[in-house]
This record gives sequence, structure tokens and C-alpha cells, in this order.
Amino acid sequence: MNGANVLFEFILCSYFVVCRSYELMEKMLKVYVYREGERPIFHQPKMRGIYSSEGWFMKLMEGNKKFVVRDPRKAHLFYMPFSSQMLRNTLENNNSQSHRDLEGYLQNYVDLISGKYRFWNRSRGVDHFLVACHDWASKITRQPMGNCIRALCNANVARGFKIGKDTTLPVTYVRSVEDPARDIGGKPPLERSVLAFFAGSMHGYLRPILRHYWENKEADMKILGPMPRDIDSKRAYREYMKSSRYCICARGYEVHTPRIVEAIFYECVPVIISDNYVPPFFEVLNWEAFSLFVKESDIPKLRDILLSIPEEEYLRMQMGVRMVQKHFIWHKRPAKYDLFHMVLHSIWHNRIFQLKTR
Repeated sequence: MNGANVLFEFILCSYFVVCRSYELMEKMLKVYVYREGERPIFHQPKMRGIYSSEGWFMKLMEGNKKFVVRDPRKAHLFYMPFSSQMLRNTLENNNSQSHRDLEGYLQNYVDLISGKYRFWNRSRGVDHFLVACHDWASKITRQPMGNCIRALCNANVARGFKIGKDTTLPVTYVRSVEDPARDIGGKPPLERSVLAFFAGSMHGYLRPILRHYWENKEADMKILGPMPRDIDSKRAYREYMKSSRYCICARGYEVHTPRIVEAIFYECVPVIISDNYVPPFFEVLNWEAFSLFVKESDIPKLRDILLSIPEEEYLRMQMGVRMVQKHFIWHKRPAKYDLFHMVLHSIWHNRIFQLKTR
């Protein structure tokens, strides 16, 4: 077995049981999708933008013929197909913006399905799951859907995210519905002249600190504020990522950021600076094999940390990024081990874990 294959096995299948779990999911898993719920909050996926992960999953799950069953008695898992983004936007348009209002709306939905079906009451919701990407989703689902398996973009262990029950949904900023993986790839590792790159709005407390220490300080550290939103600037942003060894993925208002998946798309090693964040597919992927975690308090030492990494270690991580890339891509027709299947597997994996630990 060559080095690349060894690395792949290390990244994806650290434990044989995980690979078996994926294969077992493909052979066995049956999901019932509740038909209840009114549009646009339910059954109306939004396929573009920063919260598009929940929309893509909804679209692909509701249209799936392999896993979805019409008879709920045959199901292992029950999917509640609502959009946290559309929930927030719809109620906001009705002049209702509080967390309590959103929680109440979801509680009414739980009351509806528990009154019509026996499955929620049978398990108290532990075999039900939701997929939600809005910043507020963790908080507004905590009470009405607290027993469910929650696939959340805002995976903050300090704010109610429960490892072993909840799972992390990758933040994927989809710009083209027709081709969500458009322009993927980047320069070969030895042709990347920029040590580290970051550009973005100054959301939250951390990014201003990053900018304070590293903007215009070193020629090989391209740490910038927000870039213009015109076509040329967006192209320049992508070219920076494609030309950088390390892409800084600093938290904003919340712990998550789309830059992690963007870095993987452009084959740039992610440097995750976000204490308490749980990365996607941590149940399966060994993130330390293809990314770097830096403590928020270590921002002043960031360049020294990156320069201390041996060339061989960087090349290994960059190869790892290219190997896991396929797990972070949406396809209009899902493919084995792609993003749709990986999200579903994490949910399946956590349900099996719950059954084993009873």
C-alpha cells in the first residue's frame, strides 16, 4: 500500500467499525420524511447562500429513493424537513423575531406530528433528526427538539451542542446551484507563495484581533479586512486561497465559518481558530491529518506556529486536504461518500452509538 493510500485509510477509516458503519447504512438505513408542515418553512429548500447546507440536504433527502420509505413503520430514523433560515425569515417578516417565538413554532410542529403519529412519543424523539444551519438553530431547537439528533452548523460545545448525540453540518457557501463545486482546486503545494491568507468582515471579537496582529505585518501573511463584493474581488479572493499554503478559518459571531470548506475546495490547509468548535464528520475524519487547530489566545504566535511546521508535515496535510475534498461536495445526484452521504452517516452513526450505550 503506497503512502497516499495509507494516509487515506488514516483519515477516513481510523477505526474499522466506522467503515463498516457506512456500508451498513447503505444496506440497511430507512428514513421516513414527515410530510406535515407548511411552506416556506417546511419542504422548500434554499439552495444558495451561506445557509444552503440545510437546503441541499432537504432537497436530496426528500427526493431520495434509496433511503426514504413511505411506511413509517419501516423507518429507523425520522426526518423533520424544516429550514431554520426560512423559519427565522418568515417570522421576522411577520414582526416576530424572538427566540421564544421560533421555539413555540417548532413546539407546535412537534405537537402536530406527535398527535398524528405514535413514533415521536414511542422514543421521545431520540430517533428523529433535523438539519439546520442558521446561527440561532442550536438555541431554538434545544427545548422542543432537545432529544433529537441535530445536525448543526453552529456546533459549539459551550452552547448546548452534545457530542455523541448532535453532529456538525458543514457550512457550504453555494454560489451556483447548477455546479456547486465550480472552480474547485488550486496551485500545487510547492507553487503556493503565500504562507497564510484571511479576508472577511470583522464579525465577532476574534477577527479584529487577528487583523490587529497580522495585517500588513509580514509580506507572506495576507491578513485583510472585508474585500469588495464585485466580480474581480471575488476572483482575487479565490486566487489568494488557491495560492496560499494555509487558509485562516477564524470564527465570526459564532464558532462556524464557511472558510473551512472553502479552504478544502481550494486545496489550502485549514487553520481553524475557534475554541469550542466541533468540526464536521469528527466521528469519521481525523482532522489533525489535514488541518491545524490554533487556540484563540495563540493568535500573536500564529506565524511562528505555521513556520514551525516541517515541510514534510505540510505536504502530508495538503495531500490530506485533497483526499477529503470529495466528502465536502454537494452533487445534484448524490455519490458515494459525498457530502449528502457523510451528513446522513454522521446522523446514523450517532443513532447507533445511542443504542449501544443504553
